[in-house]
Amino acid sequence: MRTYGYARVSAQDQNVARQLDAFQAFGIEAACIFVDRRSGKDFERENYKKLIKRLRRNDTLVIKSIDRLGRDYSAIIYEWNKITNEIGADIVVLDMPLLDTRSRPDNLVGKFISDIVLQILSFVAENERINIRQRQQEGIASAKLRGVKFGRPVTSYSDDFISVCQSYFDRKITLDEALIRLRIKRCNFYYHAHRLQMMGYLPLCK
Repeated sequence: MRTYGYARVSAQDQNVARQLDAFQAFGIEAACIFVDRRSGKDFERENYKKLIKRLRRNDTLVIKSIDRLGRDYSAIIYEWNKITNEIGADIVVLDMPLLDTRSRPDNLVGKFISDIVLQILSFVAENERINIRQRQQEGIASAKLRGVKFGRPVTSYSDDFISVCQSYFDRKITLDEALIRLRIKRCNFYYHAHRLQMMGYLPLCK
């Protein structure tokens, strides 16, 4: 039976010292600690996959907090079940003693209670995501009722701008003259000229 530690930070410049100190206090050997500097959005992490290959039945995996394992609770539950049921290893979450699947004779804190706690955490996280989306939708609807516009602002064109573009399309001035008068670059001129065509201010063909 071996005890492993898994630490994760989301960026290369973030510090894992607090997690490593916790593992050292727990008595985990440095050779048994795996660290990833990757986002927790999924489990496609190099050192996490190496750790899973080394885990054996009756081993113990220690993490500092549940979010170090991942951010998506449905994915966390899948990995949790794989580790505890398929592999047969235990998991200990240091910041949440209830998430400790080891069976101990002095109390009932073990795999059964840990699974229930994890399911509750998953429900709370998913419910919060739903509430956030609902609040966002309600906020957008309320803002629209107040006349707030969403999306990219609509560009308005002055009469002089339209007149210069019209003169170019009528072959009264050259492209260089139009660029000088409008003080814009060639690519910008074509972009806005196309928009004016779509808005009906200019003919579709030159």
